Amino acid sequence: MGEETYRIGEAAALLGVRVETLRRWEREGKIRTTRTAGGQRRVAAAEVARLLAAGRERPKITSASVRNRFAGTITEVKRDKLAATVEILAGPHRILAFVTREAVDEMGLEPGMQAVATVKATNVMLEVDE
Repeated sequence: MGEETYRIGEAAALLGVRVETLRRWEREGKIRTTRTAGGQRRVAAAEVARLLAAGRERPKITSASVRNRFAGTITEVKRDKLAATVEILAGPHRILAFVTREAVDEMGLEPGMQAVATVKATNVMLEVDE
């Protein structure tokens, strides 16, 4: 029993591309096909799986340490002309982020949204006079 293959139209449908795209990929060496005795292109199921896996979105790594990430709910957003403050309630922690107004507007941050505060500082010191 031979390897499972798809007709080029079936493979294109599975990959969400046009048949012409698969033909171009074949010419460019991005995909391997075989031919039947009648000259029809066949694409191995393994090739389709390889291309599907390569096109799959991978989650972005945003932090190397979970301990520095605080998932919570935005409770307040204050905008000024250039800057903004975003308050996040993450469990027992109240986190205040000072960011550009442009970033807040682009992200569409509003109270009630879920967000993750990533803390990168290695040292935080506070002092007060007694």
